[in-house]
Amino acid sequence: MTDPGGATSAAVTVRPESPSPANPATGSGIEAILRPRSIAVIGASREPGSIGGEIFHNLVSRGFTGPVFPVNPRASVVQSVLAYPSIEAVPHAVDLAVIVVPAVHVLDVVEACGRKGVRAIVVISAGFKETGDEGAARERELRDRALHYGMRMVGPNCLGVLNTEPAVSMNATFAPVRPPAGHVAFSSQSGALGLAILDYATQLHIGFSQFVSVGNKADVSGNDLLEFWEHDPGTSIILLYLESFGNPRRFNQIARRVARRKPIVAVKSGRTVAGARAASSHTGSLAGPDAAVDALCRQSGVIRTDTMEELFDVAMLLAHQPVPLGNRVGIVTNAGGPGIMASDACEGHGLAIPSLSEETVRSLRSFLPREASTRNPVDMIASATPESFERSVRLVLEDPNVDALLVIYVPPIVTRPLDVAQAILRGAAAAHAAAKPVLTCFMGSHGVPDGLRSLQEGLIPSYVFPESAAIALARAVNYGHWLGQPEGVIRGFDDVDPARAGAAIDAALRRATAGEPAWLRPEEVREVLSAYRIPMPASAFAASADEAVAAAQRIGFPVVVKLVSDTITHKSEVGGVALDLRTEDEVRRAFAGVAARLRQRGLQEAMAGVSVQGMVDEGVEAIIGVTRDPSFGPLLMFGLGGVYVEVLKDVAFRMHPLTDQDARAIVREVRGLPLLEGYRGAVAADIAALEETLLRVSWLLGHHPAIAEMDLNPIKVLEPGRGCTAVDGRIAVRDPL
Repeated sequence: MTDPGGATSAAVTVRPESPSPANPATGSGIEAILRPRSIAVIGASREPGSIGGEIFHNLVSRGFTGPVFPVNPRASVVQSVLAYPSIEAVPHAVDLAVIVVPAVHVLDVVEACGRKGVRAIVVISAGFKETGDEGAARERELRDRALHYGMRMVGPNCLGVLNTEPAVSMNATFAPVRPPAGHVAFSSQSGALGLAILDYATQLHIGFSQFVSVGNKADVSGNDLLEFWEHDPGTSIILLYLESFGNPRRFNQIARRVARRKPIVAVKSGRTVAGARAASSHTGSLAGPDAAVDALCRQSGVIRTDTMEELFDVAMLLAHQPVPLGNRVGIVTNAGGPGIMASDACEGHGLAIPSLSEETVRSLRSFLPREASTRNPVDMIASATPESFERSVRLVLEDPNVDALLVIYVPPIVTRPLDVAQAILRGAAAAHAAAKPVLTCFMGSHGVPDGLRSLQEGLIPSYVFPESAAIALARAVNYGHWLGQPEGVIRGFDDVDPARAGAAIDAALRRATAGEPAWLRPEEVREVLSAYRIPMPASAFAASADEAVAAAQRIGFPVVVKLVSDTITHKSEVGGVALDLRTEDEVRRAFAGVAARLRQRGLQEAMAGVSVQGMVDEGVEAIIGVTRDPSFGPLLMFGLGGVYVEVLKDVAFRMHPLTDQDARAIVREVRGLPLLEGYRGAVAADIAALEETLLRVSWLLGHHPAIAEMDLNPIKVLEPGRGCTAVDGRIAVRDPL
């Protein structure tokens, strides 16, 4: 997001910041890594099973289309190929150098590659930042030397790279298997896991276009590869295994654009807290270690999976089937139990099992046995023939109430899996319907491999159990929904006063102690919110009971009395809030009661006074909050629940800055949405004003990076046309430098 500080026009609309797409011709240097014309393996070995030996063997035996030069100072010949003592001794130009030498020698080798004019390097060698401070320092120097010579670098500490394009046919990895050629690109941050990835993909017959093990990501990262694969004609789906985000904001910007063209499926490890940090706000305590990653994926359209198995399940679907246009699933099976399992799994993951049209039901009844169920799910019973599968698949797929089809087959004695698989293929091909995905589930083990191979050749994915199919389909449906939404814009506001808010924030910063945030006082919170046109009820500070009564008289009954303290942040937990006070005596008793409860806890010194505020007893209670993640920056939270927010935990997060579509989506993500829409005849709430308030908070964050935490809790969402009112607000600031 561009700095909103200079916005003055009435129509302040900013497209989400997006880096320029990588040049398809150069790929920001990635071309030399994935489409090199010549390769040198520095550390190529004659020893069978050694890493240097396996990489050189894979390049030569897998038919790399350019020359491969082995470099080994202690061997004149490597695997029957003339070797060279150094990279500089190679008499030809070298595009890519694959480095497999001990870590202590890598820097000298990279220096020699630079002098030689090598365009890119892949450093397989380990012994860098993964080993500690000394290794990290060595890695920084490695990166600097590569950049000095203009070489792009993959690694260090990686498995290597491969490209299955016939014009390249490069396997510069030490993996013992090579997946079949296809249209799936994969970036893995783990070299060891990369071995399992290649093996699993081969078993599932998932075809790869390119594979990159990025290792420590000293230079080339997943972000660079996303930009390259965006323009790669041989790649239609991108898979990512991530352990960390080097630059989450840049990832968000790139992925938003790329995911509009090609699905991105990611599994992110490391769901535990990277570093303990105290959070005094509701928002901070609710923002678990995974909230930022989930927010990033939801905003950017990335399909996040929980496991590697789920990642491949989704890949099998989207690599060969169209993205579903809706969540309505038709189910065809030859066994009732698995059909029920599939229905439960689909509905449990947000999919719908619709009723089939009467025309479809009549057609099914015309050839299925009387004992069969012709409703959804369609249970053809165990005697179902391949012809029954073929006709039922076609009819259900053509039904206008169905967006996707799941076919379940439990192998009985009377039919062969291969025959059923071919029948499913014929039925899907014969369906006269808009493009709809077809998934299958072949349960059991009798002859299933033949059936699975047939389905793979027919580009229909198959799963062992219905639950796996339902989860993969649900991920694809959510992606389709994201694709169907317009691209959001960042809405700015020209009626705000950043300088006024900044003065209140600066006053709080001057009170901050080293390393600790400073909480704004109630009057400072009011200044900040007022400067950004976020309404609050009338209020006044009172240092005594008499002042509290006078304030209540000015504001008008009923009122609320709240503790004011520079050290106590959760007022309700110490009995510091009194609601719905309707008389002067009630106000006096409330003031005295707050003071008494603090004395009982030994906290009387913490009481600076009270805030007297007009009572707002209508509207739906919600919370808008902010917490700052050390890696991802500000996260905005929306939820329902007021004082119960940490119990209900009905909240959703998004990364700053919010687009108008982000604001719309975050409101509709919470389970309590029906309360805002008017549950069981209740008056609906002003959702449009709520979305605008979220955007105003985001605009506030763009101007004031010192804001570390914020709670507007509760915020009362009134009837349509009456807006929102922040009944209570807390803001913590910290020097951003």
